Amino acid sequence: MGQLFQELTERHIEFIQAQPLYFVATAPKNGRINLSPKGLDSLRVLDNNRIIWMNLTGSANETAAHLLEDSRMTIMFCSFSQKPLILRCYGSATTIHPDQDRWSEIASNFPDSVGSRQVIDLNIDLIHTSCGFGVPRMELLGERTLLEEWIDKKGSDGIHAYWEEKNSLSLDGKPTR
Repeated sequence: MGQLFQELTERHIEFIQAQPLYFVATAPKNGRINLSPKGLDSLRVLDNNRIIWMNLTGSANETAAHLLEDSRMTIMFCSFSQKPLILRCYGSATTIHPDQDRWSEIASNFPDSVGSRQVIDLNIDLIHTSCGFGVPRMELLGERTLLEEWIDKKGSDGIHAYWEEKNSLSLDGKPTR
């Protein structure tokens, strides 16, 4: 059932690109483990061992804080359609912020958004697939537009103020930059 791979195959990449939802897990050296669902048009496979995803503004900023202490990250993709499959990508990640030199080049892979907080760059060292036989089948009704509407309403100044107030420390009080 389960298989291990050193890099993504074309079949894996096609599967990843077809998923409207993925999950990201990180942990600091001490503190809470974070597992976040992600969606929208926020993920790109750059090659067989590299995935980037746009971290849009949210209620917390755990991933960025955790990566300052421990670069380990897992991204999980799970099929909810007819053909079951779970695919996990394990590796080391770095965070790229809008004020860094690499930002323009790396962020150009995604739609423009005032809420673009960071790009997370995952270098994959192991892929694990498993059956997914126990995962329910579900139907995608559509993307939610609430986040982008909220970001547009706040505007650039409002988003930056929100980052300072709500996104500068993790739930464990760890800095996010």
